[in-house]
Amino acid sequence: MEDPADDPLAYGPEPIEEERSLETSLRPRTLDEFIGQDRLKENLSVYIAAALERGEALDHILFHGPPGLGKTTLAHIISHALGVNIHPTAGPILEKPGDVVAVMTNLQARDVFFIDEIHRLPKVVEETLYPALEDRKVDVLLGQGPSARTIKLDLKPFTLIGATTRTGLLTSPLRDRFGVLLRLDYYTVADLEKIVTRSAKLLSVAVTHEGAHEIARRSRGTPRIANRYLRRVRDFAQIRRQGVIENTLATEALERMEIDALGLDPMDRKLLLTIIETFRGGPVGVDTLASALHEEKRTIEDIYEPYLIQIGFLDRTPRGRLATPQAYAHLGRKPPSPAQGPLFS
Repeated sequence: MEDPADDPLAYGPEPIEEERSLETSLRPRTLDEFIGQDRLKENLSVYIAAALERGEALDHILFHGPPGLGKTTLAHIISHALGVNIHPTAGPILEKPGDVVAVMTNLQARDVFFIDEIHRLPKVVEETLYPALEDRKVDVLLGQGPSARTIKLDLKPFTLIGATTRTGLLTSPLRDRFGVLLRLDYYTVADLEKIVTRSAKLLSVAVTHEGAHEIARRSRGTPRIANRYLRRVRDFAQIRRQGVIENTLATEALERMEIDALGLDPMDRKLLLTIIETFRGGPVGVDTLASALHEEKRTIEDIYEPYLIQIGFLDRTPRGRLATPQAYAHLGRKPPSPAQGPLFS
């Protein structure tokens, strides 16, 4: 569903160019084609229709939620629905005020300016956005040294769409300048089945209802992951089953990829087992956990933890991360006795 560029920490390996092209080809282009997030779509359709009726730019929108749920896709859908151009970029790319000024001064009336990972904007760039979002003006520095002066340039009406996986890292002044805040939640298995079936049709591969269900239930509630698994299962189907993805084939392929029935992959299990076996179930701080796993802290916080918390396998407490009884049961481990206590008190 969502372009891999939506987040450089996109779940799993970075796709090769062909994979990126496939991701784009599977992206829905209208709200009617977009599956799931029904309440969000209903509200968004109203905001778009009202803006079109008034002939005004749509109010600034902030999409937030875990990666892979459709934030980039929705930004493109909005620009298509408004009949305007979209200018996509990412927070880390905008290193200095001049970078964001250059984009905004080239926007046409009612264009969409999309900033992915907006929580990673440098402070000085973020402050440049404030007058642009409120008053459609931007400060431009002319010259250098003592003779330098600042002038204000008027901007054409535009819509800023921000996307973030870490709402808590957004500053209040920036967050408060968005008129519409929309959260994307994990998808149901039923919605993911529809997404897998739709994508299979676009990829010209046959899939049974049971095959789509097996892929959907192991996809961590995330369309991007469902589409990725579909493409890999398609490879097995192409070689072994004359191209048909049915339940047995999907199960075999996903197990060969070490994706279990709940969608946990080797890294998920390694994370939980490290907490259980190395740190007696926790609590353990995320920095310590990252060091033990030889993994980036951001990757743990943005990619692995949200789903493990969602399914009740991990608790995030002020003292650190704790493995839950459900995690012990799923991994076939016995919880420590109360007498043992945590490793760190």
